[in-house]
Amino acid sequence: MSDLNLNTFKARRAEAIKRMEKNSVLVISSAKLVSRNNDTTFPFRQDSNFYYLTGFQESDSVMLLHSDGRSALFCREKNPDLEKWDGFMWGPEAAKDFFGFDEAFDINKINDVLPELIRGNQTLYALVGKNIDFDSKITNWINSANSMERHQGNIDLKNFSNILGSMRLVKDDEEISLIKKSCEIAAISHKNVMQNVSVGMSEYDLECMYLNEFKINGSREASYTPIVAGGSRACVLHYIQNNQNIHDGELVLVDAGCEYGMYASDITRTFPINGKFSAEQKAVYDIVLAAHNAACEAAKIGEPCTNPQKTSEKVLSQGLLDIGFLKGSLDEILEKKAFKEFYYHKIGHWMGLDVHDDCPYTLDGKEINFKKGMVMTIEPGIYVNDNADVDDKWKGIGIRIENDILITDDGFENLTSKVPVETDEIENLMKS
Repeated sequence: MSDLNLNTFKARRAEAIKRMEKNSVLVISSAKLVSRNNDTTFPFRQDSNFYYLTGFQESDSVMLLHSDGRSALFCREKNPDLEKWDGFMWGPEAAKDFFGFDEAFDINKINDVLPELIRGNQTLYALVGKNIDFDSKITNWINSANSMERHQGNIDLKNFSNILGSMRLVKDDEEISLIKKSCEIAAISHKNVMQNVSVGMSEYDLECMYLNEFKINGSREASYTPIVAGGSRACVLHYIQNNQNIHDGELVLVDAGCEYGMYASDITRTFPINGKFSAEQKAVYDIVLAAHNAACEAAKIGEPCTNPQKTSEKVLSQGLLDIGFLKGSLDEILEKKAFKEFYYHKIGHWMGLDVHDDCPYTLDGKEINFKKGMVMTIEPGIYVNDNADVDDKWKGIGIRIENDILITDDGFENLTSKVPVETDEIENLMKS
């Protein structure tokens, strides 16, 4: 079942059909069960694009839309014996009626049925490149359909990824409500853990605390594998080993979010394990915070979505210049991108059903402008690796600050503001 009204999914399918050419079809696949080892699997999580258009939560399914408005769902046949092991299955007929499709078929018959459904069309849309195995099946279905229509032109394969991604960019009120709840759970969890950490804990201890807090506060799953990086390991962007001790005087960078109703949150905080920032840690932290705040302010309706990135580069570069990490003029630093030694990732990403939402940043060679209802993360950072040409007292400091923002009529709303970001607020929280 879905946390959204089923009419929402029917409306999305209708909107997708409006964006299709005449005499065309759109074919999208569900996620599959993923093997963990031997005969066990990871918990099933539906493909976000498939869920966005169907609301259907079973594996081994395929959706087909016709440009004339017709829709079809392929799914597993109902199997009472299998249900004794794995739980409820809809079956084609019940799924068709409940989820609002015109037709439904047994997924095991797709190789015979789908070519018949697509024959005679000029275009087949798919999310090309997302799933190589499914791409191969689509090619076979197109070839089968083409062989049935010898006196008509062949079906052209076109990528629907940017079209669907553009639809997903602007969130409706139901989506925003779920994202806000996800962000609220993540924020409460971050705050609770920060209040209860102490010297002597390991990265693994903190990871367990975060995951436990997510569940206690209403989220079944993390939206990605948490990053809990103590000391210099914070300079590794995708550090997920989370198995080292955190030493007195070190910072710990925690990048952790959760899912609620399929929608993600994504928060990063960097704090001292002993509850007190050193002078060097605070100096770097304040630069990152200034860049974060300026980047948020740069996210406004009608402005290019790259403005926060450019703003963060300018503020961070000036800060790095002020503390002596970089030399030369600000213009030279920006032109040569010298800041990349310490800031080597982008400012953020779209967020929604995926923590890195499957949405474009440019269309037809033009930057996408912010619109009301878009959700983006803002997450600048500074990372001082051990090989950096700076005094040793700075080495090993890695700081990132990340919040999730909603674009509004008035600018932006920080959806994760319940977690302190000012150094004095963090220190006071950790004392309490």
